[in-house]
Amino acid sequence: MRYFLELEFFGKAYHGWQRQPEAITVQEVIESSLSTLLQEKIEVLGAGRTDAGVHAKQIFAHFNTGIKLDSQFIFRINSLLPNDIAVKDLAAVHPEAHARFDAVARSYEYHITTRKNVFQRETAYYLQRELDVEKMNAAAKILMDYTSFKCFSRSRTDVHTYNCTITRAEWEQRDNLLIFHITADRFLRNMVRAIVGTLVEIGLGKREIDNMHHVIKSGNRSEAGASVPAQGLYLTRILYPESIFI
Repeated sequence: MRYFLELEFFGKAYHGWQRQPEAITVQEVIESSLSTLLQEKIEVLGAGRTDAGVHAKQIFAHFNTGIKLDSQFIFRINSLLPNDIAVKDLAAVHPEAHARFDAVARSYEYHITTRKNVFQRETAYYLQRELDVEKMNAAAKILMDYTSFKCFSRSRTDVHTYNCTITRAEWEQRDNLLIFHITADRFLRNMVRAIVGTLVEIGLGKREIDNMHHVIKSGNRSEAGASVPAQGLYLTRILYPESIFI
């Protein structure tokens, strides 16, 4: 039977989601814990790849097992997982359901703090200058006028298309915390951090709002801003069609 795991993790200790030969990753830890619990070799496939240090408030992965899992499974697997990874829910899905390819929307947040806060050292990007949020929101709206975002993609990548449909891109201010919300059907590697870096430069007055048009039309990563640090980025929500669930 195929199952979907709903997970969350704090990414500081991990070199991203996807298993790598010389670094500890979230996928590796989950596969090891599942294999130990179920006493069979388990491979999981996640909804997407996150970079080193990025966090997830919600991410899904699917796996197959011949064992019918009961309501105690979540407690048992969480007792094996480290404190920075947790299983939130488990759902049986149809055999062809796919955690990556069946996702219809993904949402991210990026957190910036403009005040030094010792409790946010590893959860937000501390920027020691004030930002013009109104300008950043005006520039963020421009993103929804386009579908090709090669300019925000990591240079060496194996994707077949740079097209993404962005349905939300806006900044929210909560006292000294700025939160960028973005939702799309798919994202490119490093895309959100590059977008935020470009918007920050607009907020600092280093670029004009309309420069966002030039950056996107150029299709050139060097025209966009520098990527912001990983610790402020969170994968927050992934949506699937109800039809894949049993």
